[in-house]
Amino acid sequence: MPGIKLTSRDSFDDAYRKFKRQCDRNLIVTELRARKNHETATEKRKKLKIANRKKILKKLYMLRRYESRL
Repeated sequence: MPGIKLTSRDSFDDAYRKFKRQCDRNLIVTELRARKNHETATEKRKKLKIANRKKILKKLYMLRRYESRL
């Protein structure tokens, strides 16, 4: 867990910069995004659209494969 020690002459901006740098070094933001469970409506629609396209292409492939045997 990142934590910083401040001196009496550190300003808020300096402290924030130190904290942000420490978070970047520990890959906290990257790990948070990887563990994210919530899916937005846009992401759901996008995944559904991709799945539907995949399904259609699979049916088309099977149909063409069947027709080539005739």
